[in-house]
Amino acid sequence: MTQYAIYFHQQWVGDHPAEWFRSRVEPSTAVVRDMEAAGVLVFAGGLEEDLADAFSADATSGTLSITDGPYTETTEQLGGITVIDVPDLATAKMWAGRVAEGCGWPQEVRVIR
Repeated sequence: MTQYAIYFHQQWVGDHPAEWFRSRVEPSTAVVRDMEAAGVLVFAGGLEEDLADAFSADATSGTLSITDGPYTETTEQLGGITVIDVPDLATAKMWAGRVAEGCGWPQEVRVIR
């Protein structure tokens, strides 16, 4: 079995009216329920969008520093992540497609090593 991270950047979601986002709740939660039923779900969740609530930890200087806000300013921020544990790449692609369809926006997938 191999774990895969299925994730998206908040900027990939696009601008939509509130009713569109409400219409994505059931399809996206249905995919998570299906993953749970199939025994492949490790974790799924969206991330806080307000970067003022983020903080970073950095020990690269040899001294630990905890600071408020994101570690670096960037044009994209991680919006959510799903971790699955599946037997093969084909299964990972199938679940990534289901997540993309359920959410209504693109997903990127990487092996967790």
